[in-house]
Amino acid sequence: MRGPSEAVNTTHRTVLLSCLCFVACSSTLPHAAPPLADMEEPLDLRVEPDDEAARRALPAGSFSGVLVDDARDTLAGKLDEPGVLRVTAVVENSPAAAAGLEPGDLLLEARIGGGAPIALRHPSEWRRVELDHAPGTAVELVVDRAGREAHCRVDLVARVRVPARTASETFREEDRVGVVVRTATEVEARAAGLGPGGGAVIVGLSRSSPWRAPGLRFGDLIAAVDGAALAHPQQLLTLLREPERDGVRLDFVRAGERRSVDAPLSRRAGELSEFSIPLLVSWSSDRGRSDFSLLLGLFGYESTAAAWRTRLLWLITFGGGDSDRLLEVDG
Repeated sequence: MRGPSEAVNTTHRTVLLSCLCFVACSSTLPHAAPPLADMEEPLDLRVEPDDEAARRALPAGSFSGVLVDDARDTLAGKLDEPGVLRVTAVVENSPAAAAGLEPGDLLLEARIGGGAPIALRHPSEWRRVELDHAPGTAVELVVDRAGREAHCRVDLVARVRVPARTASETFREEDRVGVVVRTATEVEARAAGLGPGGGAVIVGLSRSSPWRAPGLRFGDLIAAVDGAALAHPQQLLTLLREPERDGVRLDFVRAGERRSVDAPLSRRAGELSEFSIPLLVSWSSDRGRSDFSLLLGLFGYESTAAAWRTRLLWLITFGGGDSDRLLEVDG
């Protein structure tokens, strides 16, 4: 049987071990990787080109009277869910109104004559149907209305007014490539054989991106991935997130010339960012800042890219760093 003093010592050891475990485990792990430090985004590419005059000069194509948008409301949804094409409005007395289409309907599929069905997931795919087919063309549609499948026929007519301009969207990928892309303007997309809103223009690229080696550049418009036309940048980012992939085949347009390249994929580099033995030694490093302490803080050292500081016996501190002037150099 243990005596009172032994029981007290056991309790003290338990409390000490619990404290040490708390100190060692109190920090929380991040839920997301930090932004890439070497991402380059040229200022002149942060806004889409001013090509409105050229857009209004493009052939108008056909008109259906149905206005559509992406039914996924969030960026996360656009990355994680399949595309869904929703009818937002139907122009009065238009072919779409005559066909019985209503706001809230989901367009699933189109068929022209006896051709193969065209899957509809993004607005650019429906606009391409209107642009690629002459007035008088009959388009058979498969529609989801409140969860029930329906069929209708829309007879295209000539478009007499240029549609409203759609603002571009920007998407970032920082795990496999290190790239920032935006949706192409209507002028850019149609020059690449895509519907308005299709394609992905490279507007940012990490200095260590694996896409630099095969020669991809800022301003390149990615038109197809693995042979499939790119109807929206989300399709590209979804493929890049597949863990088993080590590369993609890209068709892109540069200065009006269509090119192809095999583009490799990479992964995030790992690094040791902290080390600790409670009460004895600890070290951490985070984006250019390092912190080291030894023996209950008897010795401490901190440094950043611009300054450093050493601490002895908790009281003695000295440090240094960059001054407010440059070193003189010989002319």
